[in-house]
Amino acid sequence: MSEQQAVVVESYEALQAAVRWDANGLVPAIVQDAASKEVLMMAYMNAESLKLTVESGETWFWSRSRSELWHKGATSGHIQKVKALRYDCDGDTLLVLVDQTGPACHTGSYSCFTGEVKVGALAGEAQASTVEDRFAMLGKLESVIAQRDAERPEGAYTTYLFEKGVDKILKKVGEETAEVIIAAKNRDKDELRYEASDLIFHLMVLLREQKLPLDDVMQELDRRHNKKK
Repeated sequence: MSEQQAVVVESYEALQAAVRWDANGLVPAIVQDAASKEVLMMAYMNAESLKLTVESGETWFWSRSRSELWHKGATSGHIQKVKALRYDCDGDTLLVLVDQTGPACHTGSYSCFTGEVKVGALAGEAQASTVEDRFAMLGKLESVIAQRDAERPEGAYTTYLFEKGVDKILKKVGEETAEVIIAAKNRDKDELRYEASDLIFHLMVLLREQKLPLDDVMQELDRRHNKKK
């Protein structure tokens, strides 16, 4: 099977023509955090809101209940800066990757998708045991850190770090790096495991503060690996 080539649309007119609008002139738009890859929300766009999104670099939608345009974050300040805009193979769904300021959901949650269903349990079946990707925890941690950044829950250590800013985060990265070195010199595996975990956590907080996805780091490692072959 040949690899599908990406189609790059270079004008709004071409984009509008590529979209398959429904009978009401709308298309669903899925909004995703460009860094954590968490799905934040789903809303609808019409031709005008899509044009405003492309022109302003911030998300605009069409409210079906109010029959009017709405600029995400106009009243709350929780705007979405568009990093990429894509459409699916049928042209009937948009994917908008954004830098999210604050929570995306009107409830104050980072994502609108907070309900979780155990599908096997609904069918009266036991959940099948699966072997998780050994690095899946990094993806979960990235998502939790993004949620803390958006929601800023009172009393949370991650909230404290984000509110203190980059200098405090850098200080912690430096301190934890030194602790890792000391643990390694001591040949203490328990201490090294603990301090390495602290270092990884604070490094991922720094990546979030800098809006650098963990995916980009993985791609850099992959690039270096392939370069050596």
